[in-house]
Amino acid sequence: MGYEIEVVEAPEQPTAVVPLATTWPDLPEQAGEAFDEVWAFLRKEEGLRFDGHNVILYKDGVPNVEVGVLVTRTFTTEGRVQPSVLPAARVARTVHVGDYDTLAEAHQAVREWCEAEGHEVVGPRWEIYGDWNEEHPELVETEVCWQL
Repeated sequence: MGYEIEVVEAPEQPTAVVPLATTWPDLPEQAGEAFDEVWAFLRKEEGLRFDGHNVILYKDGVPNVEVGVLVTRTFTTEGRVQPSVLPAARVARTVHVGDYDTLAEAHQAVREWCEAEGHEVVGPRWEIYGDWNEEHPELVETEVCWQL
């Protein structure tokens, strides 16, 4: 799949997250559980979510991650759910269209593009998941950002 990659100024976006220190093989299952936990919290908090887009912030390659949802404001920590942000940053950004199984291709394309264009990756990276399409999962869009 060909990816269009651009450099943009990403705004800071508040999130409700569960932080995880995990392994790559365990991440999908643990992320699913963390999303469920965040959504259970958000269903009780009026006015906290605005579009319900899920996010994963990858702090490093271990992976230490924050799994959660974009929200409208900060809040008080409850259990494992805590306030955080996607940082305001200059990023290399692309949009992956299709199944999550091939999402790694978008990350690879951004890394290779950054190297070819002389951009240094200096911070975290993240994914913002578009609305799920049960009938056409091949049309789901996921925004992939790497901090420069």
